[in-house]
Amino acid sequence: MATQAHILSSLLLFSLIACACALKSVPPTCERIECPSYDVVDQGNGFEIRRYNSTVWVSTAPIEDISFVEATRTGFLQLFNYIQGKNAYNETIEMTGPVITQVSPSDGPFCASSFVVSFYVPKKNQADPPAADGLHLQKWGPTFAAVRQFSGFVSDDTLGEEAAALYLSLQGSNWASAVDQGRKADPTSSYTVAQYNSPFEFSGRVNEIWMLFSQGSINKM
Repeated sequence: MATQAHILSSLLLFSLIACACALKSVPPTCERIECPSYDVVDQGNGFEIRRYNSTVWVSTAPIEDISFVEATRTGFLQLFNYIQGKNAYNETIEMTGPVITQVSPSDGPFCASSFVVSFYVPKKNQADPPAADGLHLQKWGPTFAAVRQFSGFVSDDTLGEEAAALYLSLQGSNWASAVDQGRKADPTSSYTVAQYNSPFEFSGRVNEIWMLFSQGSINKM
């Protein structure tokens, strides 16, 4: 009986994961430009849990600013120059999605926060991405993300509300402690904002809040 119950439990878990994968929502932009691959391992009310494969990102140095929008614009210009050929190989690199901004909020409303803006390196460049002055590589192992999607243009006024909504939606789930462990492991990044659209696209915009954690955080659940 114990063995049968274990098998039934395993089948149920597999079914739940399979359903979650079938329900995953891929940002429309990823149908025309390359995005990092992931699997959806769970879904809840207001959040999705993804497992990203190992990836390489090109990142700016921390940018100190009171405005997420201005810091991201500054960082994106550095990364745009990089993909246009201002890199060690003088090589043009294809645009990918999303552009992400790791956010370390300040202690007060009029204090500068810290932002790191990153570009996902296409698969064909991942093995040997070119370097560039002022930029560095981030090499991620398999990484989990609690994700909340929202539409429109990202603004300084609503960004904190979106991050808080994601965090609140996780409370009472099995993933809340894993996210907390992930934030303790990397106190320099409270959350990450993923933007998939060009600034010149005014409709169908998809943005995401990510709260990242590792397999080790899951093991501590």
